[in-house]
Amino acid sequence: MDIKKIRKEFPVTKKYAYLDNACIGPLSYRATAYMNKFVDDMARCGGINEDRWVEDVNKTRAMAARLLNADPSEIAFTKNTSEGISFVANGLGWSISDNVVITDVEFPANVYPWMNLKDRWVQIKFAAEDDAGRIPFEKIEKLVDDKTKVISVSFVEFTSGFRNDLKSIANLCKKRGVVFVVDGIQGLGALELDVKKIGVDFLSADGHKWLLSPEGIGIFYARDRSLEKLTVREVGWASVVDKENYLDYNFTLRPDASRFECGSLNTLGIYGLMGSLELILEIGIKEIEERVLDLTDHLVNGLENKGYKIFSSRRKGDRSGIVSFYSEHQDLASVRNTLKSWGIIVNLRDGRIRVSPHFYNTHEEIDRLLRHLP
Repeated sequence: MDIKKIRKEFPVTKKYAYLDNACIGPLSYRATAYMNKFVDDMARCGGINEDRWVEDVNKTRAMAARLLNADPSEIAFTKNTSEGISFVANGLGWSISDNVVITDVEFPANVYPWMNLKDRWVQIKFAAEDDAGRIPFEKIEKLVDDKTKVISVSFVEFTSGFRNDLKSIANLCKKRGVVFVVDGIQGLGALELDVKKIGVDFLSADGHKWLLSPEGIGIFYARDRSLEKLTVREVGWASVVDKENYLDYNFTLRPDASRFECGSLNTLGIYGLMGSLELILEIGIKEIEERVLDLTDHLVNGLENKGYKIFSSRRKGDRSGIVSFYSEHQDLASVRNTLKSWGIIVNLRDGRIRVSPHFYNTHEEIDRLLRHLP
């Protein structure tokens, strides 16, 4: 990995030690160039080159599929993570007293779509995070019963950075006939994720964090053999097979995940995503994960030397790009603001400082953070 070359792709590195990719990832020059090219094309030519836009949308779809080891037919573009999870929540057939198992530290995008099923008498069971920032698989397993219809967890938990044991959960779902849903936003683009090897039914992720893409563009993965489990609740002119035969009114849904793309897409956002995915795939997700974990290891070693307490689990298999830490002797909000004044960008979540470096970050930036921590 040529880090000097990579850093030239990210203008944010000129001013900041930007270590907050779990909140909003910065755009690369490549992503913005693709977006600007589309905007310029539309300004100069209107819709004359629409066929080329469609080609590029499908090119981006194929890259998203490659990142997940999926088929392009299993990928739909969404507005955000919440929309994809809502496709599942609203599309499944529910019976009274069915339940959904989630964790008690999920981001609301993976909570409210399930809570919204209360009028269908669907119950939610919460697997609790332990004092070490982990959600042991056994806690999830213990909650599953004959009325469990869905297990929905994050690939990586947003406050602690804990990486859930997706493979064990997938095996449990297969054994018990349960639908497996993953909120992928805090890992996709930073960590390897093979949805086929694991056995994920549905995954949703927005692009504006580790995928380093604009807000308002997301990816929804629907496993080919799981697609028919969902009734499409939001349909439009683009949901059907013959979508450009406008006056035929042949309501035959498209046979793949694109049936969830009910109308005009966020093409501008897709162009940004195309540039980001192109860069990520060029570098290689395996190499990116290795670098991200190396940076977080370096950070944790430095924090421990300074006496900070690490909340994030550092067990093999648990680690991610998120490190959560705290001190009982510091006002962490003041610490964060002081760091910001020095051009070091981190965040606060659940009363702890959260640091989330990506592949373009360096050991020197981590050292800079450590030097300015009290």
